[in-house]
Amino acid sequence: MRKAIIKRKTKETDIAVELNIDGSGEYEIETGIGFLDHMLELFSFWGHFDLKVKVNKGDFKIDIHHTNEDVGILLGQVFKEALGDKQGIKRIGSASVPMEEVTASVSVDISGRGSYKLNLPILELNIAVSPEAQEGYELKYAEHFFDALAKQLGMNLNITIENMSRDLHATLEPVFKALGIALDQATQIDPRRKGIPSTKGVID
Repeated sequence: MRKAIIKRKTKETDIAVELNIDGSGEYEIETGIGFLDHMLELFSFWGHFDLKVKVNKGDFKIDIHHTNEDVGILLGQVFKEALGDKQGIKRIGSASVPMEEVTASVSVDISGRGSYKLNLPILELNIAVSPEAQEGYELKYAEHFFDALAKQLGMNLNITIENMSRDLHATLEPVFKALGIALDQATQIDPRRKGIPSTKGVID
């Protein structure tokens, strides 16, 4: 079973994350950030990951930035540890999920090189507006979370949101669902793959 537990304690936060990649989508999420809890529950459910996240102390006196980002850091680290040397994984995954008028497309590659890109093509046409904050959570916090996750895991993470809504929930729910599905694909074992899925023979 590909499992791991990661703990991180700083002057700002005290967080523990437990993961079973080969789970059934069970979760216990307590970050102190209600909106993020719900998004991670969706991620766990749709990715079939058993996930526990417990924020014992969060730096909420100023804002939610540090706690939100540190949860992303630990989630990336716990996936990296659980995957080990990445023998036999498919490595690449993608998914598109709609919610009302919004469609989120997520592509991942567990390449060892962490990068994150959010594409908002409709914004470039000045048609859409940024979604309004919900429960104190903003789109910028999601970006910090995704960036931390991708860099700590060593994953290329590209997200495209079409017809972004004013409703942050409607905008981000399909993103987290698609991320769970895409990462589930990428972490699955391909019985045809003998060894590490890289022509270099190693994924850092």
